[in-house]
Amino acid sequence: MDQTRRQLLQQTAWTAGAAALVDKARAQTEISSGAAPFMKFFPSGFRNERIKTSGAEINTVIGGSGPAVLLFHGAPQSVITWRLIAPELAKNFTLVMCDLRGYGDSSKPADQPRHASQSKRPMALDGVEVMEHLGYRQFLMLGHDRGGRVGRRMALDHPDRVQKLIVMDIVPAHYLYSHVTLEFVQAYFHWFNYLRPAPGPENELKMFNDAMLARATDEVQREYLRNNTNPLTIHAMCEDYRASASIDLELDAADVKAGKKIQCPLLTLWAAAGAMGRLYDVLAIWKDEGVNVAGKAMPGNHSLQESAPKETLAQIQQFLRA
Repeated sequence: MDQTRRQLLQQTAWTAGAAALVDKARAQTEISSGAAPFMKFFPSGFRNERIKTSGAEINTVIGGSGPAVLLFHGAPQSVITWRLIAPELAKNFTLVMCDLRGYGDSSKPADQPRHASQSKRPMALDGVEVMEHLGYRQFLMLGHDRGGRVGRRMALDHPDRVQKLIVMDIVPAHYLYSHVTLEFVQAYFHWFNYLRPAPGPENELKMFNDAMLARATDEVQREYLRNNTNPLTIHAMCEDYRASASIDLELDAADVKAGKKIQCPLLTLWAAAGAMGRLYDVLAIWKDEGVNVAGKAMPGNHSLQESAPKETLAQIQQFLRA
């Protein structure tokens, strides 16, 4: 563990002692494939593999047959976000569902200056290296929320790898940060709250998530909170947001200046009644990002794959098969 995170843990009041906290965090992240609690959410035939990349160790669930699809979840979720659509989608595609670095049961890389360890660029490289490890030089990409932001960066940085890209219920972060309105701040207060220096946001999230876990009765909620009560996961998520407002904006600015666009076909799906649908012309914003962009407003809430799985699955299948 790097010095910054060690100091962070020592500063907090999350447990009676920093040593016990570190041991607990490590135990939560070192889940063996034979006892992986998230696997109960997927059909038999799916398998769990931990894949080392140049910067992390990525927890991966693999299943199905056909063209390869890489799936990245959002915040504060994990691989189980795909549980409702994975069985049907796996009938026609090989699914590679990953916990983003810092999230779920993937490793928590050491802090770097300017929050670089949780930048979308190394996150995207993780995905490319996972797929290379599995034998896929080219693949389809599906990302929800933060995972969609990583997918966007992947399509820009590795255009020879991503054949098609789907992003769900987001617009690019550089657009949001350059078009700040009162309505955006009210709808996405956490975007600004998590930018405060550690350990303020981390302490607040730990207390809130611990309280939620104590009351949780639903097994899906308990599985999400198994990860999201881990102090290292909480810190990594905050670092993800801090990176989005700093180093990632610099990367985006360079791409915009160079006129760089997403070259592969891109589909954007968003919740019609959600904040994105209410506040923004989602399709128009994404058409400025790519050369071949389509989109559709959907029923459900922000997590389309969980709130409107049937309708979302139909759109995904139609786009990936075309």
